Order: sequence, then C-alpha cells, then structure tokens
Amino acid sequence: MLNSLQTLILVLTVLATAVMAASAAIQAVRSEFDPVGAIFLSVVTAVGGGTLRDLLIGATPVFWLQDVTYLTTAVPVGLITFFLARRMAIGTGRRQKLLAYLDAVGLALFTLVGIKVALANGIPAHFAVVLGCITGIGGGMFRDVLCGFTPIVLRKDLYATLSLAGGALYILLSEYLTDQISVTVAFLVIAISRIIVVARTPVETV
Repeated sequence: MLNSLQTLILVLTVLATAVMAASAAIQAVRSEFDPVGAIFLSVVTAVGGGTLRDLLIGATPVFWLQDVTYLTTAVPVGLITFFLARRMAIGTGRRQKLLAYLDAVGLALFTLVGIKVALANGIPAHFAVVLGCITGIGGGMFRDVLCGFTPIVLRKDLYATLSLAGGALYILLSEYLTDQISVTVAFLVIAISRIIVVARTPVETV
C-alpha cells in the first residue's frame, strides 16, 4: 500500500513538474528571457509550490533535493518548450492561451500532489487541502512575480478557489471511492473548471 502511494505521488509530481516547467518556459519567451533565464524560471516554477509545502510541514530536505528526477525533468522540458515557443507567431495570443491551459493542468496536478504528501506526513485532512492549494499555486506565483506580472491568484479570477474546492472534493470522494477514482475525478474537476475560465478570458496578444 505504501509503495503504491509513493508511486502515485512520484508519477503525479513528475507530470506536474513537466507541465509547470513548460508553462514557465512560455512565460520566459513572452518576457524575452534568454535560455539560461528560461531554465531558471522553469525550475523555480516546477518546484516552488512543493518547496513551500515541504518547509511548512517540516519535510526536509525538500523533495527535489532528495530525488534528482524533478530537476532532470524541469530543465530539458523547460529548454525544449522555450525554443518551440519562440517559433510561435507573436501577437496572436496563442502563447498566452497555451500558458494558461498548461497552468490549469499544473494547478490540478500539484493540488492533488500536495494533499497526498500532506496526508502521508500525518497532516489532518482540512490542513492537507490548504497545503494542496499552496502546492498548486506556489510555483505559478513565483513565475509571475519573477516575470513582473501580478500573480493570477491575486486577480479577480477563479484560481485558488478551484484548487481548494477540488482538494476538498478529493478528500470527500476518498471516503467512499477508490483512490484512483477520487484522484481522477478531482483532477478533472479542477482542470476542466480552470480551462473553462481561461477560455472565457480575453487574450493578451503578447
């Protein structure tokens, strides 16, 4: 059971790391970063939320210092995405939309990762939901601040609210359904809800 939980957390974290690294690389292109800056931004975005979570629950060394998998995922994904994004046409808003959609998936994945890690460390369910939200929004906040943007979570937008709601839904469903079903449903609710919000938001053509 423990091995199964650890495997699920690993898979979700690697996926979330890749997605958030890609979102950071796109933002790096929009902010006219060079490749080195893009790599730095990708790493900070990919591990930022999880680092905050681990520090808050006292899980040190933080996760990415214990397993090089996360850095070896974030760096190449960020670099490849950076060069691909530079080939996209400027002024169409495509990069902004792609960034927002990737961020939606990353929010959902990291929210669930944060909850799973918190629960595995003996944190009560209601606090685990909050830590899931911190994990979900932390990296994106670092990314936006470093690029000179107001973080999404501070705007009039459904972002942290969806993370909290999806996290609470996972906790509720896990009482009655298998963990795989609970994770899948909660992920879809957060990601799809956020994607709907993004689809209805005017595009910044940068």
